Amino acid sequence: MAAELVTLLAGALPGRRLNVVAGAAYHGPALRILPANVTWTCRLPRTSVLYALAPPRTGRRGRPRTRGDRLGTPAGLARNATWTTRQVRTYHGRTGIKHAATIRCLWHGSFHTRAVTVVLVRDQDTASGYDLALVTTDDTAAAGPARIVSRYAMRWPAGQAFADARNVPGAGEARNRTRLAVERTVPFALLAHTLIVVWYARHGYDPAGIDARRADQPWYGDKTEPAFEDMLIKLRRVMIAARFSAAGPAQPTTSEIRAVTAAWAAAAA
Repeated sequence: MAAELVTLLAGALPGRRLNVVAGAAYHGPALRILPANVTWTCRLPRTSVLYALAPPRTGRRGRPRTRGDRLGTPAGLARNATWTTRQVRTYHGRTGIKHAATIRCLWHGSFHTRAVTVVLVRDQDTASGYDLALVTTDDTAAAGPARIVSRYAMRWPAGQAFADARNVPGAGEARNRTRLAVERTVPFALLAHTLIVVWYARHGYDPAGIDARRADQPWYGDKTEPAFEDMLIKLRRVMIAARFSAAGPAQPTTSEIRAVTAAWAAAAA
C-alpha cells in the first residue's frame, strides 16, 4: 500500500523528486519497481542478508550471475567496514558526532538486482558494532551518510504530528460508517492540526510560555520547544479572551463559563 501511494504521488508530481523514509517494516518485493523520481530509505532489519554487486559478465555461455558474494548481515558488514567521523543532524534538530560507514551492495530480498547503499551509524563512544543501519536507493553524490541519517530522522516530527492529530483533536476517535464521512473526518482533523501549528508559529509563540511550563512541570527539565498541547491551550486562551474582550458588560453565559473552566483544566493538566 505504501508503494502504491508513493507511485500515485510520483505520477501527480512528475517534476518533483520524492525521497521516501520509512521504518523497518516497509520493505519487500513491492519496492522493486519504483518510479524514476522516487528514492526509498528505510531501516535495515538485523536479519537482512546482503550481497556484493553482481560481477561483470565473463562472456561464457549460461545465465550471468545476478549477485556477488554473500556479505552477511549488517553486523558482519560493521566488523569489516571503514568508519569515518561526521557531524550528523539527528532528532529534534540536534547535531551530534557519529561514526558512519557506507557499503554499496545488493539487498536481494527486497530490491533484487537494484544496487542499494547501506549506511551504518554508531555513536562516538560505541567501540564496535553499530547503532543504526539504513538502506537507501538514493545513489546521488549529495546523498552522503550524514544526509541519509538526517533524512531518516525527519520521520520523527512527521510521526509525532500524526500521533498528536489522533490523540489531541480526536481524529483517532472517529467512528464513521459512510464513505464521505471516512474520507472527510481524518483529513479535516489533520487540516485543523496544521492550522493550529501555523497560527502558533505566526502569532502565538512566546518563550515565556515554555519557561512557565517547565517551571510548573519540573520533570520537563530539558523542554525547549512547545508541544502541540501547548499550542492548543494557547489558542483556547486567546479565543476565550477575545470573546470576553469583545463582549459588553453583561454577565457571562453558562456556556462561556464552562469554556473558561475547560481551558483552565486543560492548561493545568
